[in-house]
Amino acid sequence: MTMHLRLFPPSLRLSGVVVLCALVLASCGPAANQTATKANPYDQAKDAFKSGDLDRALDLTDDLAISSSSSEYAGRARMLRAVIYAGEMKSAKELAEAYAKGADKSKNPRFQTEYRRLRGDNLQAAAKAALNVAETAHQIAPNGKIPGELTLEASFPATEGPTQVKELALVVEGGWLEPDQQQTAAAEALRKGVDDALADAVSGDRAKARDALSGGSVKLTGTAAALFLAHELAAGAVVFDRHHGRDPQRLLTLCDEGDQTVEAALAGLKQSPNKDQEKAAAKLQAKFIDLRKDK
Repeated sequence: MTMHLRLFPPSLRLSGVVVLCALVLASCGPAANQTATKANPYDQAKDAFKSGDLDRALDLTDDLAISSSSSEYAGRARMLRAVIYAGEMKSAKELAEAYAKGADKSKNPRFQTEYRRLRGDNLQAAAKAALNVAETAHQIAPNGKIPGELTLEASFPATEGPTQVKELALVVEGGWLEPDQQQTAAAEALRKGVDDALADAVSGDRAKARDALSGGSVKLTGTAAALFLAHELAAGAVVFDRHHGRDPQRLLTLCDEGDQTVEAALAGLKQSPNKDQEKAAAKLQAKFIDLRKDK
């Protein structure tokens, strides 16, 4: 399948460049090795992810992700980006749904207008994230093929997201959020989305994911990684259905990518059968069929 999903290139940002002369490096001994380690883009990206600076984590891993390399760092960069994009998508979808309910529930015309605008803005953000999930899934599992094992190398974010965004409870009842409260809701929803994406990638449970990542990384079978990606692609395709973004072409793009990712999972299951994963793959295949009908 011909893919051209790179519709949202990363914004250009100025970055500082640290220049060290060879003489200083030679005289530093162990300290020089530490400096070299810190200069590794992926190590910097891990630190940025842990601190919640997702834009920087994406910037630092962009070259690795788009390269043709099959190196260990490239694979880790792609998995980390899949989690970030999935978290952004989950966040934006939750915000869009809450503001849609708020607009329907409120009797105040000003609230209705603002909440509908916020719904639209967040649907656009969800669409962008969904396409980035699809692009990253294609990098990880091109043409229905995925490595037998992948590594998700990351620490659980230092600031854990809530299990519920309390500000949105007021929104869905038609209550008003001031602009600063809207910003708080967006920040909390993003933290929640990323934590939930980590849980989906690792175990389906946030506490288990936190424990699994306590050592700084976790190994995923290719089948498990493919099922995670396919699940996120199905969630992303919904953004483009006739009830939301109304973009049949992009819906089909995500469904096509989802089908190929499920194929990658099924190929792994032929070698290592697992009834639970086989059921999950069958449900995802059925989901993509239903999504195509709803375009």
